[in-house]
Amino acid sequence: MGRRRSEAVTLADVARLAGVSIATASKAINDRDEVAAATRARVLRAAAELSFQPNALARSLTSGTTRAIGLLTDDLGGRFAMPILLAAENALANEEMSVLLCDARGDPVRRRQHIRTLLARQVDGFLIVGHSNDIRPSVTADLPVPVVYAYCQSADPADLCLVSDDAGGARLAIEHLISLRRKHIAHITGPQGYQAARVRAAAVRQVLAEHGLPLAGGEPRHGEWSQRWGRRAARELVAGTRDVDAVFCGNDQIAAGVTQVLPELGLRVPEDVAVVGYDNWEIFAEDGRPSLTTIDLDLPRLGTAAVRHLLAALGGAPATGAVRHPGRLVVRESTA
Repeated sequence: MGRRRSEAVTLADVARLAGVSIATASKAINDRDEVAAATRARVLRAAAELSFQPNALARSLTSGTTRAIGLLTDDLGGRFAMPILLAAENALANEEMSVLLCDARGDPVRRRQHIRTLLARQVDGFLIVGHSNDIRPSVTADLPVPVVYAYCQSADPADLCLVSDDAGGARLAIEHLISLRRKHIAHITGPQGYQAARVRAAAVRQVLAEHGLPLAGGEPRHGEWSQRWGRRAARELVAGTRDVDAVFCGNDQIAAGVTQVLPELGLRVPEDVAVVGYDNWEIFAEDGRPSLTTIDLDLPRLGTAAVRHLLAALGGAPATGAVRHPGRLVVRESTA
C-alpha cells in the first residue's frame, strides 16, 4: 500500500534503504562531488524505489539557490513578448526551474516594485523581456544576480542582450525579391523613431546598392505600423512611379494594406508587384488574400537562447554585448 501524505518518504528512509548516512544520501541526491559513483547509484536506486521527492526548501538551503528565475516584462499581452516568455518558461521547466512572472506595463515605479518583490523571493537570476529592439535603461546595477535581456537592448554595453537581427531580416527580404528579378523595389515602413525601422531601412539601401539598384520612390516611406498607412503609402508610391515591381514592408500590417490597395490601382500581386512583410503575424500573413511572404522573427528560439545564456551566467560563464538573433524567410503567395 502507498504511504499516506502524513507518512511521506523522508531522506532518512532513503538513507536507511541504501545503507548510508543521511549526510551521504543528501550529497548523492544533490550530485555533490565527494560521493563515490557506486554509492550515488545505490542512493538514487533507493530514492527511485521509494518514490522520494526532495523538499524544494531543503534543496535550496543545501545548494544556496532557489532554482527560481524572475521574468520581468513590460508587455505581457503583446504578440512579441508572449512567444519569448512561453519558450523561456518551457526551457526553464526542462531544467526543473520555476518562474516568477511580473508585468511592469511600461511603468518604472511598478518595475522597481516587482524587482524588489522578486529579490525578496531570492530568485537566482532575471530575464528581462521587451516588446521592441529599442534601447532601454539598464537595471543590472540594481540586481545582485545574473541578468539577460531578450528582445530589448540595454543602454549598458556590458549587459547581455538578445535582439532580433533587423538588418539581417531586411537583407533576406531584399535578396529574395532580387532573386525574383525585381529591379524597382520600394520600402514602406514604420515611424523613424523606432530603431528597428531605421536599421531595416539602412539595410535595404545597402543591399540594393550592392546589386547596383536604386530604391524605388527615392526614399523609404515612414509612417504608422498600420494597414491604413500601408494603403495610403501604396497609393502615393504608385502615383509617383509606375515602375515599382516590388515592395518590402516594415511589418505585416503595412504589407496587408499594400496588397489591399494595389488591385484597386490596376496592379496584380505578385505578377506586377511582389510584396514582402515582416513579423509573420498569422492573422495578416497566413490569413491574408494573398497570403504574405514575410520575415519570421523566430521569437521562441530567441527565448530559448536567452535561457541558455542565463544558465551559463548562473554557472559562472556570463557573456556581454548584443547578440543578433537571425530571422527566417517564409515564402507565400505575395511573391510566389
